[in-house]
Amino acid sequence: MTHRKEQIHIHKKLIKMKKTFLTLLAVLFIVLAGQVNAQNLDEVLDKHFKTVGQEKLLEKQTTQIKASVQQMGMELPMVMKMKRPNKFRMEMEMQGQKMIQAYDGEKGWMIAPWISSEPQDLSGPELEQAMDQADIDGELYNYKEKGTTAALLGKVNVDGSPMFNIKLTGKDGNVKNYYIDAESYLIKKVKAKMSSQGQEVEVEQILSEYKNYDGILVPMKIESKTPMGTANVIFEAYIFGENFDDSIFAKP
Repeated sequence: MTHRKEQIHIHKKLIKMKKTFLTLLAVLFIVLAGQVNAQNLDEVLDKHFKTVGQEKLLEKQTTQIKASVQQMGMELPMVMKMKRPNKFRMEMEMQGQKMIQAYDGEKGWMIAPWISSEPQDLSGPELEQAMDQADIDGELYNYKEKGTTAALLGKVNVDGSPMFNIKLTGKDGNVKNYYIDAESYLIKKVKAKMSSQGQEVEVEQILSEYKNYDGILVPMKIESKTPMGTANVIFEAYIFGENFDDSIFAKP
């Protein structure tokens, strides 16, 4: 009888040990899976940064972009100027009038002639967009230091090509999906949700026609699709290293 009790006790102990082992094993797999995912994410981003010449871009203190926006039969010339660490200015010609949007590193402002000739302070989504534009290096570079999180969701087929799907979640909770070509390691598509006139809309951007400027690969065309329609941004030139006085970013 005593021997039988001992067998039952040992059997229960083995079952408990097995459950504990399986639990620890499951936790270990979760941890390892997270490490592998992080490693793969780092590898993909590292290859992407090497492909586009991120190190050369880091040497540039300023960037000027000349482009035009094509939408609904109209062509709107645009010039963007960025200066490290976080200054931005955009000028766009619209029906003979000039719209200006800028961020001086602390505050954002804009001049929209059809509203007022006086500069207006930016706030909400408009201010966030101006701040994002001031980031010369892009959202993916040093994303952790910027307070965002990233996850590699695996490979997906996009328009017949295998691409890495990277989910980027900002401090404000907004999510963007970057699709990086698995062969060229160039960003080919970005999907995001943004606020427009108080409503949340989905935006899809298709990047193409990459060109080398001073060792830096940049897209020469971005097709932007929203529920309101499609617009094309055609880039004419990227100019790096030009001197900008801080006064051009300050509110008049």
